[in-house]
This record gives sequence, structure tokens and C-alpha cells, in this order.
Amino acid sequence: MMTPGGSTSRGAAGDAPVEKRSCPLLSSLVLLISAIVLKASLISIWLVVPCSRSGDQPAALQQKFMEWQCVSAVPQGKGRGWTCCPKGWKRFQGSCYYLSDDRMRWNESVQNCTGMGSHLVVINTEAEQVFLTEEVQQSGVGFNYYIGLHAPVVGQWQWVDRTPYNKTAAFWRSGEPSNLTVEMCVVIFRMSNIQNWNDIRCEHHYRICEAAAVTV
Repeated sequence: MMTPGGSTSRGAAGDAPVEKRSCPLLSSLVLLISAIVLKASLISIWLVVPCSRSGDQPAALQQKFMEWQCVSAVPQGKGRGWTCCPKGWKRFQGSCYYLSDDRMRWNESVQNCTGMGSHLVVINTEAEQVFLTEEVQQSGVGFNYYIGLHAPVVGQWQWVDRTPYNKTAAFWRSGEPSNLTVEMCVVIFRMSNIQNWNDIRCEHHYRICEAAAVTV
């Protein structure tokens, strides 16, 4: 029996002393660390609470989410080794993407993404466009997904993060944009062809948010 002072007492004659039990939390941590080391080659792990990160990381995104999915970024033991996105977001290269399952107007969509520490997606490369086209195809939820391109003035397209618009690196559908005064927002239309941008009325549509991935 354990005395109040923490020492071990004996019972009846011949009884073995009662052993102190090891901390179950410590044992669990040892098992968890061992599992991560053994399975690092399997690439993916889950973090319930993100580890501490440097100030150059997207702090607003970190504050909004408690569960993260991380993938091995560099060989173990060579500096930062994990690239992380919030649970339920899609990762591609250095970014995390959220495809909504509900619809909002353009301004509400902008605010919703911003409120999660992200922004409506800004598409910079063909590889990124191919990735998003495939994700929209697989989602099976809706047909029109807002991206971060709109026109404050007819025909003057702007990205929400002020990235210069390059018409030679755009992915409009044939015959688009129509450049009508009532169609000032842009969506990805769910189709397999990567030329799938439509200008459209700024009404209720799904959205794609984007944020820089977090490294730990």
C-alpha cells in the first residue's frame, strides 16, 4: 500500500511490496513517438494541436483550426520535416485548399475565406489549375466554384490578392469571358477540360479558399 508520503508499505508477512505504476501519459507519448518514427515513410500523420511555429507562418489560419493533416516534407532529422493543412483541406505543393459544400454570394465568399485565415483561390500555374479541376470533378457537390478573380470594371479582371492578371495564363471556356455588366465574378465550372473558367453573376455559388501550408 502507498503511504501518503509516497513510500511503499508491506502488507501481511510474505506479501510482495506494491510497485509504483509508471505514468500512463508518458507511456502513451513514448508509443506515439515510436509509431511516428516507424511510420514516417508512410507520409501522413494527424496532429490534434499544431506544434509551435515561427512568425512567418500563416498565424490566422493556425488560430482557426485544431486538427491538422501533415505530410513528410524533408527527410527526418534535417530541419522542419512536415507540411500541414487543416483537416478536411486539400494540399497541393505549398498551399492548402478548401472546397465548400455550401453556397454564398461573392462578397460573403470573400469574407468566409478571410475569416478562416485564407482567401479565394488565386491560380498561378497550369499545374494548380489541373489539380483544382480534378478536385472539383471529384467533389460531386456543385458545378460552379468561385475563384478569386473578379472585375470591378467590365473587362478589367483582378485577383483578390492583387496578383497581376495575365490573360495568356488564364483558363477560360470557349467563348468566355462574356464581359457583361451583370457577370463580374468568375467560377470554375465542373468539367474535365482545364479550360473551365466562366464569368458569371455574383450570386450564390460554391467557393474554393486557399492558404499557405504550415510547416512544423
